[in-house]
Amino acid sequence: MSQEREGVRVVSEARADGPAERHGGRRPRDLAGVVRRHKWFLLVLALGTALRALAMLGYRPALWFPDSYTYIVTVFKPKPDLVRPAGYSMFLKLLEPFHSFAAVTAAQHLLGLATGVLIYRVARRAPRWAATLATVPVLLDAYQIELEHLLVSDTLFMFLVVAAVALCPATRTGPVVAIGLLLAAATLTRTVGQPLIVVFAAWFVLRGRIGRAGIMLAAALVPVLAYGAWFYATYQRVGLVGANGAFLYARTMSFADCAEMDPPPDLKVLCDPRPPEQRPPSQEYIWAPDSPLVRLPGITFTKENDDLAARFATLAITKQPLDYAASVLSELGRSFRWDRPVYPDQEIYGYYQFPVTPPGPPGRYPAQVGAEYAKLYEQGAIGTEIVEPYAGWLRAYQSVARLPGPVLLGVLLVPPVVAVARRRKAGRRAGAPVRPLPWAAAVVLLVTPAAAAEFDYRYVLPAVPLACLAAALSIRPDLRPQSGSTNEFGDDIPPNVRL
Repeated sequence: MSQEREGVRVVSEARADGPAERHGGRRPRDLAGVVRRHKWFLLVLALGTALRALAMLGYRPALWFPDSYTYIVTVFKPKPDLVRPAGYSMFLKLLEPFHSFAAVTAAQHLLGLATGVLIYRVARRAPRWAATLATVPVLLDAYQIELEHLLVSDTLFMFLVVAAVALCPATRTGPVVAIGLLLAAATLTRTVGQPLIVVFAAWFVLRGRIGRAGIMLAAALVPVLAYGAWFYATYQRVGLVGANGAFLYARTMSFADCAEMDPPPDLKVLCDPRPPEQRPPSQEYIWAPDSPLVRLPGITFTKENDDLAARFATLAITKQPLDYAASVLSELGRSFRWDRPVYPDQEIYGYYQFPVTPPGPPGRYPAQVGAEYAKLYEQGAIGTEIVEPYAGWLRAYQSVARLPGPVLLGVLLVPPVVAVARRRKAGRRAGAPVRPLPWAAAVVLLVTPAAAAEFDYRYVLPAVPLACLAAALSIRPDLRPQSGSTNEFGDDIPPNVRL
């Protein structure tokens, strides 16, 4: 009985609103008490806010990426894009009345801060130091702050996914519907969100909430199918984008050997005679003028070309499954390197650094068209003004402040290692294993680009806060192996404890 009371005491002290400091049966609600209980997180949050203020001061109004111009074209010509879904363009459309890209970057920085707050809130039953540490990468990583300052979809996508995870303990219909809508919005922002719908549905099913899984699926699929209908009406093609085959083809060109595949005549035009070790990065097979796919008649993403590329990729994977697996692991391994080598090329790599000099105007014709629409959005000239000393401070900070790849790997290993340790310690009495939903979502976000397209540094960052949240949740002091019940993320909890 004393052990049970001790377990209850530990759980109570682990709650996010602090130790059970009671005054007349009620917790203190004064501001000073709140600051004392959450002082370390508030310090991290304040530092993150200051760093984002430096970005706004040092790089005005925003940093540009080649994709930025395509998103802006969709704001003024609302139709589905063949390569990227229109979710981020809708976000830009909401902010268009401000006629300011500074407003866009400010909104994205606020989303980054909100993501940190959500992580801390969801980890409220972990030790407070662990909950605070879980927020450090999203709040203080210089590359995360730089990504928020870029006009790209990743920050919005990250926030939507983390918000969906934050709602998952809910069981009422309204929050379950909200989870589905958030996942739909994430999928229409970046197509890598599609497998997350399956992951979340499986999570509900494994918890025995099949009805809730159906509600969540309906809420997620209705907007996605509606967008798919819009895409079909525009291009007479099924899907959300028209480039899945092309990207998978580019992925397989890191290992595809036509001598081993023996493709039919119509697919041989996509072969590259060079040995795999002499080939360029995968993305070059989508954009480079000398790519076999780009040399085909018509634009790269016509239905005929994309279907041909999909057939080639499918043949390569089925004929060389081990080579495909090795290639995926090789790409995934780039996420866990200590150094940060230039990849896939110097141009793309440079977009993820706070620049020393203002970037030049876009060189490619589609981006030049998008630049004209960007001027209409801003109602003035566009570009990036670098203001010192703020920009220099950020560059110096970026040279030292990032999450190294091995640390991310270690964070990802915490939940399964803790689960195995608890199982071995308690044996059959361990109850349900640790099954954190954030961990599964983080793994999916890391593996899917490596399997379907290629590694990119910016694809890693949205997975980081979920991995950190999973690690914090796995070391919660209220998890006891003797219990047979589970908490909202499938973790063991002691009996007679109200969470």
